[in-house]
Amino acid sequence: MDKFKFEDLNVYQKSLDFVDSVYFQIKEFPKSETYNLSSQFRRAATSIPLNIAEGQGNTNLQFNRFVMIAKSSINECVVCNTIAKRQNYISDKDYIKNRNELLELSKMLTKLSQYLKNQ
Repeated sequence: MDKFKFEDLNVYQKSLDFVDSVYFQIKEFPKSETYNLSSQFRRAATSIPLNIAEGQGNTNLQFNRFVMIAKSSINECVVCNTIAKRQNYISDKDYIKNRNELLELSKMLTKLSQYLKNQ
């Protein structure tokens, strides 16, 4: 099966892994959060790989703009993760795992952005 170029990006694959984690975790959130924090966390997480995919294939300048949007979505996920922890919707272990994954994704996107600017 043929692949799209963005599917080869490690940051794209890792962002999909993070989306999987978020989907799994929000299943345990209270039903009252279905249209609130659960929805926001899911949308912010999915925005990361969506922006990577959408930007790839454009000019480096345009791709970099989408990378910056993906980084903003990471920041949004950091806040959602913190709220989820403060409300005891996720465990300490999941909280730390999420933060570590988000930090790694942020660093990867920073490096990608630097690469795109230098091309």
